Amino acid sequence: MQPPPPPRLERLSFTTAPGVTLACRACGPPDAPRLLFLHGFPEASFVWETVMARFGQRWRCLAPDLRGYGESSAPSDVAAYRAKHLVADLAALVAQTGPGPLHAVIAHDWGGALAWNMAAQRPDLQQRLVIINSPHPALFLRELAHNPAQQDASAYMNDLAAPEAESVYAADDFARLFELLTHQGGSEAWLDEAERARYREVWSHGLTGALNYYRASPLRPPTADDPGATAVQLPPELVTVRVPTLVIWGEADTALPPSLLDGLEVYVPELRVERVPGGTHWLLHEQPMRVADLIESHLA
Repeated sequence: MQPPPPPRLERLSFTTAPGVTLACRACGPPDAPRLLFLHGFPEASFVWETVMARFGQRWRCLAPDLRGYGESSAPSDVAAYRAKHLVADLAALVAQTGPGPLHAVIAHDWGGALAWNMAAQRPDLQQRLVIINSPHPALFLRELAHNPAQQDASAYMNDLAAPEAESVYAADDFARLFELLTHQGGSEAWLDEAERARYREVWSHGLTGALNYYRASPLRPPTADDPGATAVQLPPELVTVRVPTLVIWGEADTALPPSLLDGLEVYVPELRVERVPGGTHWLLHEQPMRVADLIESHLA
């Protein structure tokens, strides 16, 4: 029997705040239970297309370009990228795409940071959560404030927040951004010229919005001039996630090592962790079917 053809990919847009519109990839039956896919830095919604094709026969799949990325609005004010505004974008998108909660939020990197926040603050918006290599805020705060190894591993965050970051990371055909995608030592076979062209198209819309995530967040390594994470406190009641959660972690992630999983069960009572030996931060590109299999097991 031939497998069914992949679902037709739609391009939608949603106004989520005054002057802010999110471009969104979508597929699957409009009345089916919804899955929301959230990308990270320096990506965009296109990174989910392979996984969405897997789930689009049964689920309504939605993958927005987050505020500041790709074809979505990119406010110039750094304050527009604080977590409360980004989570409000997602809540507005949920409200406009169907009744009731999402079946699941599936998120990577910065998308995961937003998903952790939304699950803790608005548990009514989703029934399940899947996180791919994105640290829980309380554990990231702990490591950034007290672990010199994590401070060194995350030093790039301060580079991305610097005033000159746009020109530095756009120079020489986005050489520094491509370096972020290739420096971790895993297989780079996925980053062929066609994939590079997709990234270039996203970055050609401008880098300021994506970089403003780093400028707006206090969760960064401390420096002589900036206390960073050492000045932050997160009460447990604000960051405890009570929806069933699957965390998928590529263990060869050099920026976000597996030590960020230590103690996660304190903040996520219904937790399952799947470690992928040899997988890097770009696990979604490297092993999309492995990721999809794990997601499917959590949706059941």
